[in-house]
Amino acid sequence: MATSPPNTSNTVVVSPDCSGAKTSSSHFGKQGEERLKNLYPMVDENDTPLPRSWNSKDKFTNLGLSQNNIRVHYKGHGKTHKDAASVRATHPIPASCGLYYFEVKIVSKGRDGYMGVGLSAQGVNMNRLPGWDKHSYGYHGDDGHSFCSSGTGQPYGPTFTTGDVIGCGVDLVHNKCFYTKNGTHLGTAFTDLPPNLFPTVGLQTPGEVVDANFGQWPFVFKIEEMMKELRNQTQTTIQSYPFSYPYSQCQTNFHKMVSTYLVHQGFCATAEAFISQTDQSFEEEITSIKNRQKILKLVSTGRMGEAIEMTNKLYPGLLESNRNLLFKLKCRQFVEMVNGTDSEVAPYSHENIEVQTTNRPSPKRTLPSNRSPTSIQTNGIKCQKLSNSLTSEINEMNSVNLILNGSSDATTIKTIKNGNSKLNDYSIEKMDCNEDSQTTDYIMTSESINGHHNNHYPDGDYSSNGYHNGHSCENLSNGNSRIISNNGNEESMEIDQPEFHQPTKKVCGGSKPGVEKMLEFGRELFLLSLQLRQELGRNETNKKMLQDAFSLLAYSNPWNSPVGWQLESSQRDSVCAALNSAILESSNLPRRPPLEMTVGHAYELVKLMAASSMGACAFTNIDELLK
Repeated sequence: MATSPPNTSNTVVVSPDCSGAKTSSSHFGKQGEERLKNLYPMVDENDTPLPRSWNSKDKFTNLGLSQNNIRVHYKGHGKTHKDAASVRATHPIPASCGLYYFEVKIVSKGRDGYMGVGLSAQGVNMNRLPGWDKHSYGYHGDDGHSFCSSGTGQPYGPTFTTGDVIGCGVDLVHNKCFYTKNGTHLGTAFTDLPPNLFPTVGLQTPGEVVDANFGQWPFVFKIEEMMKELRNQTQTTIQSYPFSYPYSQCQTNFHKMVSTYLVHQGFCATAEAFISQTDQSFEEEITSIKNRQKILKLVSTGRMGEAIEMTNKLYPGLLESNRNLLFKLKCRQFVEMVNGTDSEVAPYSHENIEVQTTNRPSPKRTLPSNRSPTSIQTNGIKCQKLSNSLTSEINEMNSVNLILNGSSDATTIKTIKNGNSKLNDYSIEKMDCNEDSQTTDYIMTSESINGHHNNHYPDGDYSSNGYHNGHSCENLSNGNSRIISNNGNEESMEIDQPEFHQPTKKVCGGSKPGVEKMLEFGRELFLLSLQLRQELGRNETNKKMLQDAFSLLAYSNPWNSPVGWQLESSQRDSVCAALNSAILESSNLPRRPPLEMTVGHAYELVKLMAASSMGACAFTNIDELLK
């Protein structure tokens, strides 16, 4: 079968048979997915998905698919070359793989073993074996020949039959293809390959069956060794790339980039030492650098109130002219108030805070008698003990999402100012009074607080307004609950809860005056959001920041809530960066240091390489190079 009959048709034949199992990454399993990620770490599957199975809609009718579209079997008559049939994978090979590899196991060679393994471009006729047509490449089992866009084959390797494993590798750095047999490298088969080729197999006689391995299982051939060699070659090329400028000039530029980065980040002492050693000069006064350093240190320790005050003092007019930045800082200040770290609620030193842990029994709960305890889904609505005098403040805070969702008309604002206890779907329900402590438990219900979706919320499944699985929940004064079903029937059952440890952290550090200050500040922040919306228009970023910040109040332990990520110290970094850039810009200095921009450009260039089908991008890992 060294020579194939001429192609009698240039039309693409697509199988009408779409009954094959629907392709899905789920059949790979966790280990298979991890293996793919390790093999091709630079591939962004949102843009360029990896092949995972054969495409039931891109095959000739004489082929059948099974086992999650991994197995291919021939079901035609196989009398002449016109009965040949091929199938392509679901996706082309991404250039960002660098080196792509798949294997095919010959389950049965069938009658004659007229099988081909290879590659083809989109649109190549599937009524042919791979390699017979333009932009099609194949290694055939009956004669061991390779076929490169031609019906005439060239001697290449051994024949293959039942039980053999044939691998096909594509070196996307050098645009060449090689094959393996039972783990043995057979050498280069094709060169000068075009981009966007699909893994392809073809069969021609009855009884032929093959299984594909796209990486869901370990390969017979050790492809990792080849990948390591290509990675080393690529990185050596980068490191030895010649400069177009004299070395002394490049060194001066590098020194300048490092010094500006140190100055930008406020590493004053380090910058002074480095600049003195490299014969440079400061573009910014030392005093200004130290001022920025003081402000950023306040932000990084959560003392937002002091940071804002110092910024206004040292850089008057900066925040007033940048209202969105001011709003960002104040939203962060509210979060730090909840955290108990902002000086407004914790005017003491934060270095030696000690919090006592206490134990107390939990109150009894009521569950529906016809449900197990595990069947009840909570919506994150918790009780927060607040003084009776704070009812109006909570009500105003609770109404913020009503405004943010578009109801900022005069009637709504008037309702808020009047302090009504219920605004549409927003309400505060009195739950339990304790005459000894003179406090009242309240439940805060808000669909927007507890039901809005966010990438920080694991599954976004938080019900709202006290409804759980079709039941309305009311908390009773005796510490129990009453479940009312949709049909009005009341079901209840008491169960005892075990003792638990009171959280070591408390809102506002457990300070009642701190809570009052926080709520007062929240009201002012809410009014500022209305003012900004009227002045600057709707801002989705500001809206989300406010929603997230106020959502912390819906939980008795915000640190363990779905929105508790806001309380992590790492969330201060973006605030530091935004404020630092604004201060620098006000002094006519770059918002971003050249070193940071250069690294950012490098990341973008790697993406551009992938988009341009330059396989070397797979081994140009910026993070590894920087290390």
